[in-house]
Amino acid sequence: MDTSNHSTPKSLLNILSLLLIGGTILASCANTPGEPVQNSTASADNSSEGYDHSKNPYWSITDTAKLNVPKSEWKKILPPDLYHIAFEGGTQRPFAGEYTDYKGTGTFVCAVCGHPLYDATTEFHSGTGWPSFYQPLTPTSVGHRNDGSLGMERMEIICPRCGAHLGHVFDDGPAPTGLRYCMNSLSLDLMKK
Repeated sequence: MDTSNHSTPKSLLNILSLLLIGGTILASCANTPGEPVQNSTASADNSSEGYDHSKNPYWSITDTAKLNVPKSEWKKILPPDLYHIAFEGGTQRPFAGEYTDYKGTGTFVCAVCGHPLYDATTEFHSGTGWPSFYQPLTPTSVGHRNDGSLGMERMEIICPRCGAHLGHVFDDGPAPTGLRYCMNSLSLDLMKK
């Protein structure tokens, strides 16, 4: 009787799944050592980048009034991948975004509500696979809150108008600030000048 352990198709699928998950986590570590991509299910085709805002009654690049919109309402308005990142704390896969290394002028705004966030000239090549900026448009253009998810302490960046999750800030950026605002490309829309 042969007592050797042969892999069944089911166990082979389990091994392949673990390798795929491990590869996704390793790829995401380019962001910051030890920082895996959380909830990395945003689509690779970036279908919400450049989505039509005409069906979003809260969209404005001039209105600064804080919004108090229930998540259930946002879920009806936003594309699923943008909703996932903005209100479920998801993270876009690295090197999948339209704005990863944008070179040009304009203002990056919140893709959820249109609130101005960053001047495009403050974006820099970080090599992480996510758009990175060394400073927001103004000191109040972005909000900050502590993020203790994934067993580590980080500073989450949110839109101060709608509360959408945008990314995180790290202290390994270039001069003059030494900061790296690491954003999800799907969380941004570019208003070209």
